[in-house]
Amino acid sequence: MSVRFAGYAAVFDRVDRGGDVVRVGAFGAPGAVPLLWQHGGAPVGVIESLAEDARGLRVIGRVDDARLAGLVSAGAVDGLSFGYRVRGARAGRVRELTALELVEVSLVAQPMQPLARVHAVDGK
Repeated sequence: MSVRFAGYAAVFDRVDRGGDVVRVGAFGAPGAVPLLWQHGGAPVGVIESLAEDARGLRVIGRVDDARLAGLVSAGAVDGLSFGYRVRGARAGRVRELTALELVEVSLVAQPMQPLARVHAVDGK
């Protein structure tokens, strides 16, 4: 079983649970990165499209791991997140992330940014 999804791994200008806020343009033109489960292990699928838009870092991907694909399809897993290295930030009340090197995108049970979610699933 395989399932395609679309959503946002990051939402701009919203403070996350760790006190960080990602600013527009922080990702630049991200290259290819793996799709992981909970930021670790072997890839569980493929990121087909990845780009910034007005809302955040929009992701279209395919989950090939059958168990996880079933959970995404059922709506039991809908969190998205990303792994990164900071290339530019401003300190203040919150840390503003202005330049990031994207390392991976993950499906997660609890995203650090509550608005980072899968919004559409195809292949149910």
